Amino acid sequence: MNDTQPGLDEIEACLAAVVEGRISRDAADRWAGRWFVDDTLEWDELAWWALDLLYGIDMRTGPGAQYLYGDDQVRGWLAEFRRRRAE
Repeated sequence: MNDTQPGLDEIEACLAAVVEGRISRDAADRWAGRWFVDDTLEWDELAWWALDLLYGIDMRTGPGAQYLYGDDQVRGWLAEFRRRRAE
């Protein structure tokens, strides 16, 4: 992933990579956080929604516990992203 503000393709690719196990949740969180906290950037509603989900995707219910958001929920986010994007 590059250094320029990501578009919907790149955001979708990051979310899909988490679902497919190609990148860790920690890596996705750090990538999204880099963009999410930059208040000089402007986002459309779908991009902001997806970045908000990715930034925090690695949160756990407690130390060493399961993820706050399960794999099924993350797959649902990807499906919802794709549905909303196709509208």
